[in-house]
Amino acid sequence: MKLSPCLAILLITSSAFALEVESSAIKNGKLIAEEQVFDGFGCSGKNVSPDLTWSAGPKGTESYAVTMYDPDAPTGSGWWHWLVFNIPADVTRLEKGFGSGHSKQNIPGVVQSKTDFGKPGYGGPCPPPGNKPHHYVFTVYALKTKTLQLDADSSGAMVGFQVRHNKLDEGKITAKYGR
Repeated sequence: MKLSPCLAILLITSSAFALEVESSAIKNGKLIAEEQVFDGFGCSGKNVSPDLTWSAGPKGTESYAVTMYDPDAPTGSGWWHWLVFNIPADVTRLEKGFGSGHSKQNIPGVVQSKTDFGKPGYGGPCPPPGNKPHHYVFTVYALKTKTLQLDADSSGAMVGFQVRHNKLDEGKITAKYGR
């Protein structure tokens, strides 16, 4: 297959800056441990957010955002499990427990907004019993703005819109969990 010059440049450009995201707690394509699973709705995990580390964003990165999203939730619109933004450009790591109050890491100005559980902070996986394992997408976004003009009451859809509007690059880990 022969690529047009424009398509070849697009492919080279889009892969040249992909953020690399890693975690000691979650692995791409693997099952999520009970430590990260929600404690409620019939689940009895510890609800501890995983550690995340990422490579530096491309030139022009002013901040980062982190989301955790379940596209398989039977809602018609997925499920937002974690929304973190206004992470300064010099920060490329969130400690284990950062999103669930189990960490002493303090990053001034960072906002964790309301998830589909109805409150800010990390809410781990807890799909309905009997469903196939759901996919949980942890995405780190490099943004071209220092701050998103949003607060802890902002919805996942609003955060998602603002993040994508300001995105320079992204990297992901997709893990699974079912019960």
